[in-house]
Amino acid sequence: MTRTLRWLGGLVAAATLSTLGLAAPARAATISVPLRTLVADLPVASEVRTGYSRDLFPHWIDADGDGCNTRYEVLIAEATTSPSVGSGCYLSGGRWYSYYDAAYWTNPSDLDIDHLVPLAEAWDSGARNWTTSRRQSFANDLGDARSLVAVTDNVNQAKGDQDPATWLPTYEKCRYVREWAAVKTRWRLSVDSVEKNTLTSWANSCSNVTVTVTHAY
Repeated sequence: MTRTLRWLGGLVAAATLSTLGLAAPARAATISVPLRTLVADLPVASEVRTGYSRDLFPHWIDADGDGCNTRYEVLIAEATTSPSVGSGCYLSGGRWYSYYDAAYWTNPSDLDIDHLVPLAEAWDSGARNWTTSRRQSFANDLGDARSLVAVTDNVNQAKGDQDPATWLPTYEKCRYVREWAAVKTRWRLSVDSVEKNTLTSWANSCSNVTVTVTHAY
């Protein structure tokens, strides 16, 4: 099941609850603003790494029990040529594009699934105050295609937990800045002052396109 289908499934579930006379969960707020406004509205706060562990962000999970965990759901959704899905979610015959380095791959093992906003960066920016359940939701976010991205493995490893002040992809930097600001906004995460200045500088040099973001529950 792709991320799009999961989103549609949520709408169907809400409609079913309404038909039964039950209250559906409140829909998350959606905003659409120009990129420069999106960046300007990011709250600034000092980062705190104390207590961080990747184990505090459970991943990869198989949320719908279809045998494909989050990593494979992303690979299936982002393939430029759809793969065949075999037993144990074994993927074959697919093709993928890594926009960070403009590279194409046909072997899933050559790709990492990057948390666009790294787990450590999320912790520093507010996730340290979340419940484990919310951190799990962040680490497996299939509700916004910008949160998780299939990219060349060694490029992702070179990025590590850096923010845009110290790392940007070789290609499509404006896209990356937009998506970084969108994910931070979606999860109500803060930015530090150097990060904010970098994002602002890039936003001022990129097209001031409208960016739509739905806040996570």
